[in-house]
Amino acid sequence: MLATPARLHHYGCMRALVSTFVALLAVAMSINAAGAAQCGPFGDAPAEVNHGGYANFVSSHNPICWGRKVVGPFTDADGTQRNACLYEPADAGKTNPLPLVIFLHGSIATADSIRLTGLFALVKTADLGGKPPGFILLAPEGRYTTHFYPGLDSNGLGWDNWYRQLNPAGDVTVAGVVYHENQDAAAIDHFVNEEIATGKVDRNRIYVMGWSNGAAMAMLYALNRPSVAAAAVYSAPDPFGAFTDPCPQTPVATAPNAVGQVQVFNPHVPLMHVRNDCDIGGICPNGIKLAKELSTLGDSVNDIMLDPSDKQVTSCDDTCGTDAMGDGKVASIGSLRGAAHHLRWPADWNISMLAFLKDHPLSSAAPHP
Repeated sequence: MLATPARLHHYGCMRALVSTFVALLAVAMSINAAGAAQCGPFGDAPAEVNHGGYANFVSSHNPICWGRKVVGPFTDADGTQRNACLYEPADAGKTNPLPLVIFLHGSIATADSIRLTGLFALVKTADLGGKPPGFILLAPEGRYTTHFYPGLDSNGLGWDNWYRQLNPAGDVTVAGVVYHENQDAAAIDHFVNEEIATGKVDRNRIYVMGWSNGAAMAMLYALNRPSVAAAAVYSAPDPFGAFTDPCPQTPVATAPNAVGQVQVFNPHVPLMHVRNDCDIGGICPNGIKLAKELSTLGDSVNDIMLDPSDKQVTSCDDTCGTDAMGDGKVASIGSLRGAAHHLRWPADWNISMLAFLKDHPLSSAAPHP
């Protein structure tokens, strides 16, 4: 297991961040105006990219990457410049292709928040099945858009897991209407394909990890990319329906027969979801709902619930919420505790999460998309 000092290093500042974050969340609970939009075959309409003032300032942010490589900028189809952080062992190369881990940050955070996980420190030593040990770590950065999350998080940097058009083929036409590919998924594809083109990536071992909103997007991305071997995420709201989302859907492995269903194209991808028995906005029961939805695809998610000491437990703490959509309440004692848990990464579980990924490569005989 990774030693706990990695968490202690940032715990003090995270406690202060929790207090500020929760106070701001408690100011308002709101549904974005986009919530009135009609639901379509891919759930909600594409997230609105916000411009002007603070949104422009945040959108123009370039990740620091702390001395590692900044990849980009890449301009997506909506005109937003995208960047990513790349952490590579020095010996990564065509003669030594390594596993690739894609990490997606939480909402309101940036790609640099990966420093709070301890994962970047393991790129030279962790065994994900490569020879020698080590892996490439790619951390794209999201966009400043509307979210169906409470209060402060109704707008911010993050990932659009509400518009679920992630067909690997790109744009699709349904009933004569063209639905463009989810731009966050397309941006992730861009950075992944750039790294694959270097010849440094073991294409049987492409994995996804994420935190919070980034965990939701990581699951959605993995479920729709046959090139992804497995995903291990932390504290994901259900990407198919959580909080105030007006257009929840059920994932299916075949063509949908109603607007309330959406097809996923990698339905049997192995998934590990590490989450808290008391979590922000009361989302522990929402994780149970997600696990049930995923089980309908024919496989079960490795669903790990943790108590405040990061010990595995078998049930949610009902004092922190019982609503399957996540009640979104932020002013209760339970929600304060849930926010504190949510805003720190369970570094003691890093080795277990990476081991799960290692144990689930693509078959060497499987064709690469």
